[in-house]
Amino acid sequence: MLVCLLAMLLAAGVGGIMAWNAVGGGGPNQGISLHGFIALGLGIIGSLVVGGGLMALAFFSSRSGHDQAVHEEVARRMPADGEQL
Repeated sequence: MLVCLLAMLLAAGVGGIMAWNAVGGGGPNQGISLHGFIALGLGIIGSLVVGGGLMALAFFSSRSGHDQAVHEEVARRMPADGEQL
């Protein structure tokens, strides 16, 4: 599995470089300034923090049993098969 994931990462990297070169990226008039690199880094870090935080909340919510209590309440309120609402 690790080899497959590394192959996909390599393919994504090569595809990104090819796309960058296809649109003329990296030319003398198309560089990224220091502010651009800072913004890019902050965006990446922010996305990872938000994604990790949401995954942690979903994990802890699942472990706390609150989800199961809601599921049981909804199941209790639903009509049995063949009953009318």
